[in-house]
Amino acid sequence: MIANLLAALVLLPAPVVAADDPYDVLVFSRTAGFRHDSIAVGTQAVRELGAAHGFTVTATEDPAAFTPANLAGYEAVIFLNTTGDVLNATQQSAFESYIRSGRGYVGVHSAADTEYDWPFYGDLVGAYFASHPAIQPADVVVEDRAHAATTHLPQRWNRTDEWYNYRTNARSTAHVLASLDESTYSGGGMGADHPHAWCKSYAGGRSFYTGGGHTQQSYADQAFRQHLLGGIRYAAGQAHADCRPETGYTALYNGATTGWTQAGPGSFTNTDATLTSTGGMGLYWYQAKQFTNYSLKLDWRLAGDDNTGVFIGFPPSSDPWSAVDNGYEIQIDATDAADRTTGAVYGFRSADIAARDAALNPPGEWNTYEILVEGERLQVLLNGVKINDYTNTDPVRSLAGHIGIQNHGDGDEASFRNIRIKELGGGTGPDPVTRTGPVTGLAGKCLDVAGGNSADGTKVQLYTCNRSAAQTWTVTPNSTIKALGKCLDVAGGGTGNGTRTQLYTCNNSGAQLWSAQANGTIRNPQSGRCLDVSQNNPADGQQIHIWDCLGAANQKWVLPAQ
Repeated sequence: MIANLLAALVLLPAPVVAADDPYDVLVFSRTAGFRHDSIAVGTQAVRELGAAHGFTVTATEDPAAFTPANLAGYEAVIFLNTTGDVLNATQQSAFESYIRSGRGYVGVHSAADTEYDWPFYGDLVGAYFASHPAIQPADVVVEDRAHAATTHLPQRWNRTDEWYNYRTNARSTAHVLASLDESTYSGGGMGADHPHAWCKSYAGGRSFYTGGGHTQQSYADQAFRQHLLGGIRYAAGQAHADCRPETGYTALYNGATTGWTQAGPGSFTNTDATLTSTGGMGLYWYQAKQFTNYSLKLDWRLAGDDNTGVFIGFPPSSDPWSAVDNGYEIQIDATDAADRTTGAVYGFRSADIAARDAALNPPGEWNTYEILVEGERLQVLLNGVKINDYTNTDPVRSLAGHIGIQNHGDGDEASFRNIRIKELGGGTGPDPVTRTGPVTGLAGKCLDVAGGNSADGTKVQLYTCNRSAAQTWTVTPNSTIKALGKCLDVAGGGTGNGTRTQLYTCNNSGAQLWSAQANGTIRNPQSGRCLDVSQNNPADGQQIHIWDCLGAANQKWVLPAQ
């Protein structure tokens, strides 16, 4: 066992932990039920972590320590293998006020077997203990490898401990960092979704819980000690993380690069489910699909004073400058100018610098972006904190399109993990409601399916409005425009000026994706071009095609009323 543990530790990358501001931690280990023989070694492990990483440790089993005046001296309180009812009502009230003041809680193992009749505590810890099998090895599946408690761990972490089943699943109220694979041990009672470690924001404070830590041997395990240190740093406000509950996301990259392609020079290495930039200036982009309304999350890390960015809303191209010219970059480089620093929409809108600085982990540590696109509104969250809110009004650009990550150039080292997306319905940008009716354009005439013919390839044209089914369009914001049960389509998926439009069976392709702009134009993100009346001619039967977005009268359309 010891040989296997040492072998596993050799494979773990050395964690990079920035120097923290000094802070103070209270370790509380009172028991009113089962008493773990690991409490003493656990307390000593926390003391050693404090000595090595710049925080002071006070240990007590006296509940009289829970007064407002005394708790005010600590940035975090660790409930280390507590059991049963350990605080009276007055002490509970003091601790509640402490958490509400913005401080932190760390729960270790049987902290979940504590204070069953105190609802605030139950919500804070995240889930109560239900049962456990015998001590045995198991695989811990690490779901979040950006949090300070798990960044150093492999995707599967095999270790020996006492594995708790819980009365409820913490995933609905907390961000799960790691879960248990019940197929790797006996006695699991929660099935395919068995959270084991998690974090959450609660009542103004921060909470971290780990199910590990029953055995004395746990506290000699360097990987477990680092896991515990990361949780303490998070709870004490020294390491920032997005600890909001997270469900419904689909992985675009978590080790497999299917659907991704490189545009331009340089590349990304792919090791340990981590993409790391080399050379450039290039772009690694997800060509398999383009997106409209969505929440994109990804974890990123800079090695030092480096430069990279996340691009959105650009058409497909083998030229990385197409993304620069047609899309938007959410910058990553904290030392650059205000409109091109971390969190900025590059060249368009600075981040909220104060909010950004308060949420940012330094180079060498991981950060998490959420890039939230709803219509033409873009919000950027850093480690769960909103730092930018931008609305696109440029008729030539759209937030709908492809996504990519930049390899900026020689000397710039940026890494990415766990790129995932959740597609959203609707939108809060321009035209947020699905509408049905005529689409009117040049000279007050209507978008029309020639002859009312529903066959694939039928011409789409301008025609005098007549309220027929051939002119009745259902417009789904930042998605499809449909008539006669089929979709407005760019013929052959073409992207060049003058490519005609037609009616075609809906197929979810980029040729059938349309985004209404604030200036009245309708943009096809795949091509980066706009719906256009050819030759600016208002005659009945005039072909509708795509053309460079100019904002001219023959590119302006009025969508159906709600």
